[in-house]
Amino acid sequence: MSRILLADDSPHAQRMGERILRDEGHEVITVSDGKVAMLRLQDAAPDLIIADISMPEVTGYELCEYVKRHGGMPVILTAGAVEPIDEQEVDRVRADGILKKPFEASLLLASIGRFVSGARRSSRKNDSDGPVALPRISAQPRSVTVLDPEQIRAAVTVALDAAMPALIDQISERVIAALSGKRPDGVK
Repeated sequence: MSRILLADDSPHAQRMGERILRDEGHEVITVSDGKVAMLRLQDAAPDLIIADISMPEVTGYELCEYVKRHGGMPVILTAGAVEPIDEQEVDRVRADGILKKPFEASLLLASIGRFVSGARRSSRKNDSDGPVALPRISAQPRSVTVLDPEQIRAAVTVALDAAMPALIDQISERVIAALSGKRPDGVK
């Protein structure tokens, strides 16, 4: 079983990531910021770290840089769907990958697959009744149907949070234009 430290200040992202990873048999330790993640490195001894780039106090970039200097385990950085990613900073801190949120199960599993072994064991034994081989996580994304209402609600909330500033700007512009008697830009 692989142990994964998931550092993200979004409870929704934590729940989604944790559910996907635990369903595949991984042990998941979640923390809400980079500072706590740094403190947990010693006792958690993770095989892999997944860290949001924009956490309070200590960012994912800073956490990754620290990890690479003091242990070197793989670090995958995450960012919101419309959040900009500084590619030069990703290279500088030597991140092992980047993943956009909300987490899509097959992409998350493909991203971690090259760093951790599959943890779920097959219920079938081989002919010799010896140890059961662990399945390999394919690098190819597989289709996953999500029917969990909580996970769907979390994904919708993350998407709305990302889209909200643009919607507020558009609605505000139209209200101001209507109240001033002018037409909003782009409306004829």
